[in-house]
Amino acid sequence: MTPTTVVEIGRNALEITLMISAPLFLAALITGLIVSIFQAATQINEATLSFVPKLVAIFITMIVAGPWMITIMTDYMRRLYEAIPSMIG
Repeated sequence: MTPTTVVEIGRNALEITLMISAPLFLAALITGLIVSIFQAATQINEATLSFVPKLVAIFITMIVAGPWMITIMTDYMRRLYEAIPSMIG
């Protein structure tokens, strides 16, 4: 296994990680922004108020995007396992 191969595997792993986590991060970001606007409008300064809506939004996003996320992860793992013989020799 060459250093180039190791770097390529690491780069692919980071790309997959970012691609899979992006919907969850976006859901949390958008929910946090909406809750922050609500808190600013009503002047309610409760730190725990943003936790539950973010949790619910992430849960719903995982339900909606979960099959896609699992497909991406299993395809990547399958490609890694299939590439093991070419990496060894």
